[in-house]
Amino acid sequence: MLEVFDTLHLGRPAAICAGLLRGDQLAILDCGPETVFEHTIQGLRSRGLKPEQVTHVLATHIHLDHNGGAWRWAVEYGATVCVHPNGAAHLADPGKLVASATRVFGADMERLWGTIRPVPPDKLRIVHDGETIAVGPARVQAIETPGHANHHHAYWLEAERTLYAGDVAGVSIAGGPCQPPCPPSDIDLESWKRSLAKMRALQPARIIATHGGLLKDPVTPLADLEHRLDDWAAWVLAQLNAGQNEAQMVPLFEQKVLAELQTAGVTPEILQTYAHGNPADKSVYGLARYWRKFHPERLTAWPKTTP
Repeated sequence: MLEVFDTLHLGRPAAICAGLLRGDQLAILDCGPETVFEHTIQGLRSRGLKPEQVTHVLATHIHLDHNGGAWRWAVEYGATVCVHPNGAAHLADPGKLVASATRVFGADMERLWGTIRPVPPDKLRIVHDGETIAVGPARVQAIETPGHANHHHAYWLEAERTLYAGDVAGVSIAGGPCQPPCPPSDIDLESWKRSLAKMRALQPARIIATHGGLLKDPVTPLADLEHRLDDWAAWVLAQLNAGQNEAQMVPLFEQKVLAELQTAGVTPEILQTYAHGNPADKSVYGLARYWRKFHPERLTAWPKTTP
């Protein structure tokens, strides 16, 4: 049985939710950053489970908020970390990943994500699109779902018709609007839409997103996500073509996102969780890079090179 496991990142509910697959063996889907490792162990024990039962960590992708702590499960409990081919090298040697994240998060790196170390190569398992992973009697299928990242998988439990979708299903807190997380550097709208079509074709009964947990239904949030992805991307393109740079866009975009959430009736407490799980400023930089990389012909007033 796959259930939502709230890691309570920095004490905030629903900001980062793992999946917990229970059976004779345990699998954690997106174990979260190293800063939630001890809380996750306490959570397992409170359920009558032992961390020694965790045989697999299934990584949707390698971003630190999702799997920065995978190395501890591998080193301390011998868990096998399953990862997309494009992400495996960065878990085995996270130097470039850490350098890239440090450019984004700066002095907040340790507070947010904790210690980051390599996953031992013998504990890494590269999984390909459609490949099945056995966790005791359970069977989990990796579904390649790029768009948010080029190293992204969703995980499909056909027996339960449940999809753990990581970030490709967006961020939806407490049933609120479904937002696309669009940080640098791999945002690709066309790939993301193909991934959404692939997810819909599975006809899941349940979809679990890392940021927010169980979606309110398997249809409406994905439509909401796709509409907002188009709207946000068009907004950034218009600002680029008006001669605005990212730093100038950020406060305007933050106001736009805040207005969308407030119009939908999101409470102040949940507004803070949205900001925690999907900081609006990161999407400005990710979407601006998307236009420069994939569609420079659409740019009329800004340099057409990709930084």
